[in-house]
Amino acid sequence: MTTTTQRVARTRTATAQDRRLEALAEAALEFRAQVPTIEAWGRRLAGVLRSGGRLLACGNGGSAAEAQHLTAELVGRFEDERRPLSAIPLHGDTSSVTAIGNDYGAAHVFARQVQAHGRAGDVLVCLSTSGRSPNVIAAADRARGLGMTAWAVTGPGPNPLADACHDAITVRAAATSTVQEIHLAAMHLLCGVVDDALGVTR
Repeated sequence: MTTTTQRVARTRTATAQDRRLEALAEAALEFRAQVPTIEAWGRRLAGVLRSGGRLLACGNGGSAAEAQHLTAELVGRFEDERRPLSAIPLHGDTSSVTAIGNDYGAAHVFARQVQAHGRAGDVLVCLSTSGRSPNVIAAADRARGLGMTAWAVTGPGPNPLADACHDAITVRAAATSTVQEIHLAAMHLLCGVVDDALGVTR
């Protein structure tokens, strides 16, 4: 038999999860205003990749996971078959990350890889929920110095990373988890635009 205490606990849990979903829905609806920016990025990125250029992506923690999710969709496939596209998550080479961090400091772990792998005309996607990650900002600065295009995907703006990049999409949400959930949706939207621009048939 269900006790009153158990019913109250379930109600509290349901209410907490409802609030989480409502926050996500509100953030997603507000984020629709930034879809034109994602569409412009996707068309630009498709042109870079079509001509033999490369995408680099970086972030820390959950943002690293989002960066790797993006590159996996491009090197593998998003929803339909197409040729593999050149995309590298800069946190993915653990030997390089740890060596650079040990020899040069944590602030340089992405910037040094940008210098190694990036070329003028390539694109760097910088993810940070706070928009204040020093190593991601340093990567954006290095990319711009090399003639690359740097895009920021962050939480609420304005913030230093958005300022360091050529363009930014920001997510206004109170919870880091909600920001990350919208970032994942943004990465999928970006991949969809890239595929459309490359003429991938559905």
